[in-house]
Amino acid sequence: MNLGFFASHNGSNMQAVINACNNGILNANPVIVISNNGDAGAVERAKEEKVPYYVFNSKTHPSPDDLDNAMLHALLQHEVELIILAGYMKKIGEKILKHYKGRIINIHPALLPKYGGKGMYGSRVHDAVLKSGENETGVTIHIIDEEYDTGPIIAQTAISVVDDDTVESLSKRVLEREHSFLVETIGKVVSGEIDLEGLTPS
Repeated sequence: MNLGFFASHNGSNMQAVINACNNGILNANPVIVISNNGDAGAVERAKEEKVPYYVFNSKTHPSPDDLDNAMLHALLQHEVELIILAGYMKKIGEKILKHYKGRIINIHPALLPKYGGKGMYGSRVHDAVLKSGENETGVTIHIIDEEYDTGPIIAQTAISVVDDDTVESLSKRVLEREHSFLVETIGKVVSGEIDLEGLTPS
């Protein structure tokens, strides 16, 4: 299965998946990285891994429609079958959403539907979890739709919150689990154990 990645920042989840592909753990090929940030760590990772990368944003394509078209063209050119959002901070365009309906997945550092929605990402999520006094949080992998964090849930895993947790300590534990859980879940998608079409409303 050909994998495409969208990433805005460090891209450590993307790296975990690429490593699993390189090591034969995943029967999949990383074929493209798209970022809206030319200085992103994910772009440097793509260069190191010799994965084709593109920087698309409002500077390269001021028209949202042109931006959507350019990104879709790149995905199709590289024959992408599954898109993985690995810390991508922008909404996906309508044409990509339509063409890849049910084949765009995102990873979120909490147990959705809790602590999701616009503006809820990274340390903001962990801060909200701790302030709410939760005794557990976790990782959610879900299908993307038109809104933030509302698409069908593919898989979740829980992580305990301990008494002396800080945003930093909780973030580190959740991120470590994100890496392994994303690889596990993509493996089930690739093998057919998880049927994304069956999870996607028609």
